[in-house]
Amino acid sequence: MTGPCRLDGCQVLVTRPAGQAAQLCELIRATGAEPVAFPTLEIRGSEPNDDARSLLAEPWDIILFVSRNAVDYGLPLLPRTPTTAAGGSRPLIGAVGRATAAALREHGMAPDLVPERGYDSEALLALPTLTEVQGRRVLIVRGVGGRAKLGESLSQRGAEVAYAEVYRRCLPETGIDAQIPDWQQRLSFITATSDEVLQNLCQLVRSADQASLRSLPLVVISDRGGATAMQLGFRTVAVAEETSDEGIVDALCRLALSLGRAH
Repeated sequence: MTGPCRLDGCQVLVTRPAGQAAQLCELIRATGAEPVAFPTLEIRGSEPNDDARSLLAEPWDIILFVSRNAVDYGLPLLPRTPTTAAGGSRPLIGAVGRATAAALREHGMAPDLVPERGYDSEALLALPTLTEVQGRRVLIVRGVGGRAKLGESLSQRGAEVAYAEVYRRCLPETGIDAQIPDWQQRLSFITATSDEVLQNLCQLVRSADQASLRSLPLVVISDRGGATAMQLGFRTVAVAEETSDEGIVDALCRLALSLGRAH
């Protein structure tokens, strides 16, 4: 990674959900830039959550958490001493990436399965333990209607897979039109930490302002996010080398340096 740069005079739009953007905003502020927090995704606990609670109380060989939100909303529903289908001391606990693993540790649960490189379902599926799952019971803790890749692949490998859907992703009820003129004048960069937050941003902006929005340089956290951005019409896109807040700021610096907006 290139390390911190100076982005004095720049404004950076941070689209993360409220309550999850403070550290990223602080790191952006440390570069001399001004973070502009505008959540385009609202996270709410699934109600009722009796189905998820019941699933988490069943015996499982492996429990996989797909995001920090899955940890925050799922762990409170997990029994204090979860049981295993095969009679072990406890199920193996997996995290899709390092941020999810860190959230588990913050809650006092050390994950057993974390990809050393990568931060998506594909990286988790490449772990040796998950290549031999014939006959094992696997619970995936996720949001409502999450990505199907992980569960489908484990099922194809012979696992018995179920989903505990513990939160919902919602489009915020927020007015954006009044902020567009200021963004057009002052905004320098956009950051988007998922396809959905970027798609929601585009949905919230009226069609007359779409061109100015998509002309702004954008930082995303995965190649899949980069492809989504290009499909949406963004043309100046940088992909972070890792999903951490530091990785996002590093990508922001690389992008700004390439455009001659940093030193």
